[in-house]
Amino acid sequence: MSEYAGKQFVGIDLHRRRSVIVRQTDTGEQLSAVRIVNDPVALGLEIERAGPNPEVVLEATYGWYWAVDVLKASGASVHLAHPLGVKGFRYRRVKNDVRDAADLADLLRMNRLPEAWIAPPATRELRELVRYRAKLVALRSGLKSQVHAVLAKAGVLIVASDLFGATARKHLERTPLSGVYAQRVSSLLHLIDVLDAEETALAARIGADLLHHDGYCAIQALPGVGPTLAAIFVAEIGDVHRFADANRLCSWAGLTPRHYESDTVVHRGHITKQGSKLVRWAAVEAVQRRSTVKITADKDRIAARRGKNIAKVAAARKLLTLVYYGLRDGHIRVTCAG
Repeated sequence: MSEYAGKQFVGIDLHRRRSVIVRQTDTGEQLSAVRIVNDPVALGLEIERAGPNPEVVLEATYGWYWAVDVLKASGASVHLAHPLGVKGFRYRRVKNDVRDAADLADLLRMNRLPEAWIAPPATRELRELVRYRAKLVALRSGLKSQVHAVLAKAGVLIVASDLFGATARKHLERTPLSGVYAQRVSSLLHLIDVLDAEETALAARIGADLLHHDGYCAIQALPGVGPTLAAIFVAEIGDVHRFADANRLCSWAGLTPRHYESDTVVHRGHITKQGSKLVRWAAVEAVQRRSTVKITADKDRIAARRGKNIAKVAAARKLLTLVYYGLRDGHIRVTCAG
């Protein structure tokens, strides 16, 4: 326990193996700067020296989950710094871990910290499942592309809308290939089957976890949004009530244009593409599959003036607005589902 009796502000520069912890008084005086090996016990013991209910900040960087859980269990008030908000640290002439941790503590102490949302454990676990499923699907797509490449090298053409559907798959397995080409295709098909089984199991687990989630069930009433995309929206957005309105959600998802303003010059650029890539992908994917009559009409109108890509993004932003209200209210208005 520190001899200083006032409230302490603690900045943590978290790394993969070791971290630096800087403690400050409420006036900015540095009390200590300690480097520890990343270990829950070591972190808990060091935070105990900060006294009761310290204000602690760490950056939302690689592997922050365990540290936040340990800090909260130790009675600290935990804040998560948004990486984009503190990226100016890297441009200093002198940069080291102690300075980074001290600067985080300073920002928190002066109430100037750009904060990120700390998702609760249940949301983090759901995100883990949804993101892992997305990675498996991406791996499977890569394997399927390799199959097409091998067939092209061997001069084999199988006419089918889906080469990996039931009928085409049987034809593919009977297709005579020589030597290494046959071995590679056989191996790829085996790996695809393994990923299919894993993806199916994950989808069942996610569906079971969200079975009684009102928002998850509600947003599937939107055209183009099925169980997979709905799960992405629920997991990545988390508590939708942390957004004051739908515009804030769209901004967080990176679907709003950049805004540059200085004196009399105002310029609005392309979308920021900050936030969850999965949310942006899911919104664009949904409007390309199928959408409401209103969103489809707006997309066609914008495409005629500004092109298909801008129209898709605009339509995705409109869909995400409907998703916001569906998650918030637990139902979709009848006029939105058509």
